[in-house]
Amino acid sequence: MAAESFGLLYMLNDAGPVVKFVMLMLLFFSIISWSIMFIKFKYIRNAYKESSDFTDIFWQCRTLADAFTKAKALRSSPMARIFITAYMEMARSEKKEGKGTLGPETSYLQAMGSVKRTLRRSIGVEVRRLSQLVPFLATAGNTAPFIGLFGTVWGIMNTFQGIGLSGSASLAVVAPGISEALIATAAGLAVAIPSVIAYNYFTDRIRVLDSELQSFSSDLLNIIEKDIQKQMEA
Repeated sequence: MAAESFGLLYMLNDAGPVVKFVMLMLLFFSIISWSIMFIKFKYIRNAYKESSDFTDIFWQCRTLADAFTKAKALRSSPMARIFITAYMEMARSEKKEGKGTLGPETSYLQAMGSVKRTLRRSIGVEVRRLSQLVPFLATAGNTAPFIGLFGTVWGIMNTFQGIGLSGSASLAVVAPGISEALIATAAGLAVAIPSVIAYNYFTDRIRVLDSELQSFSSDLLNIIEKDIQKQMEA
């Protein structure tokens, strides 16, 4: 058999319909996985960069109102978004306090409780936003090898069936069919390996950013608490 007969395109063209279907499924997984990798890498990189910028800006600002104004420009920062949400909730609580008839202690407790709930909810929203599409990488990493293995097993079954029909078990008869079948396993691994690496990388980065959001939330609550206490004493 000519050397080009063992080329990848020849083997794919000569493969059975089931193996071809498996290869199409793996191609779909590969395209979607790589698209997610590029999208999430850019999104998480911008989230880290702008959150770092916001942290520097926040600690340089003298008032929360000043930080609120500058945070609006950092649209890709989860930290800026949770700050904006918390600040707006604090402003609403202050308006309610001005209109209400409750005592200052009750108003203070209500305001802090409202801000805490808002921060907790906002962090959950941001973590979910960061995690969107990432589970598909885990799905691809877990299922692609088995999909490829299914194509390999099916191809080998057809190869042995061909051996039985031809009555010959020579290497020239067996090798092409087995090599065609093994392409599916190789393709499955080619999809799974980068998907698993990317999933672990993104998961780790999201976990670190979640920890930073929790830490910033605690610092912000302390600052808001002091700010509300000053307003009550004034």
